Amino acid sequence: MKTAVVTGGSGFLGSHLCDKLLSEGLKVICIDNLITGNVDNISHLAGNENFAFIKHDITNYIFIPGKVDYILHFASPASPVDYLQLPIQTLKVGSLGTHKALGLAKEKKARILLASTSEVYGDPEIHPQPEEYWGNVNPIGPRGVYDEAKRFAEAITMAYQRYHNVETRIARIFNTFGPRMRAKDGRAIPNFIMQALTGQPITVYGDGSQTRSFCYITDQVDGLFKLLMSEEDEPVNIGNPEEIPLIEIAKEIIELTNSKSKIIFEELPVNDPKVRQPDITKARTKLGWEPKVNRLEGLKKTIQYFKELI
Repeated sequence: MKTAVVTGGSGFLGSHLCDKLLSEGLKVICIDNLITGNVDNISHLAGNENFAFIKHDITNYIFIPGKVDYILHFASPASPVDYLQLPIQTLKVGSLGTHKALGLAKEKKARILLASTSEVYGDPEIHPQPEEYWGNVNPIGPRGVYDEAKRFAEAITMAYQRYHNVETRIARIFNTFGPRMRAKDGRAIPNFIMQALTGQPITVYGDGSQTRSFCYITDQVDGLFKLLMSEEDEPVNIGNPEEIPLIEIAKEIIELTNSKSKIIFEELPVNDPKVRQPDITKARTKLGWEPKVNRLEGLKKTIQYFKELI
């Protein structure tokens, strides 16, 4: 059996990746310091002889005995609430943590997949965003701690590929949703669902005309796995190209939950992107991947998960 190490493996994306890798016949070592992860996300794997959990801060040296074939580097605070509260930790895991993960890949001669983000495009001046676009990021703004951490992570990953011949893959992940998101995640869909289910006002920032493109978790994980197993060694957008204004998502969630919540508007956060839509031509042609789950179908499953949380 081949072995995969997943950093940030008890988080939303990481835990679903652990499930996927195990289902594909791999042994999985999950590493997480639980700063934003949650062991409940991997509790169903307790007792699985092909799964191991290590509590560790990957900004420190990573020691894994034995053979490692794949490393999936997903450790990082990933929502605005998290990286605004944890700015130094976000920068450290994007820089020092990525350096340590790449060092492990070099030592083990393993292939490494970096979880990058659509945030490397910043508030884009090109729409939709292709991988060739260099982005429009404010490095000293409050969001810069996440955006620049991921941009640095991409740069050092490509340096390890070119200088040390490490096999690298880079996924630029667009907005993803589904079960195991945290109730107080701070992102639009969990916020809207929790507010709708508890009868609170639905908080929309700005006028709600800013757009996002939401990919359901099973589609995202499928795309990430295909990228990991592909020969594509430059960044690939993984996301759903169906673009929707946030005000429309809020209305859909109110309808799906039969909520009486009213929409209220608050000030738009600093440097909040006005548009976000992936060009997935590369994923379609190089990976044979595109999303399959309808947004409303995904929202229904996600709402059911949050109902059970409450």
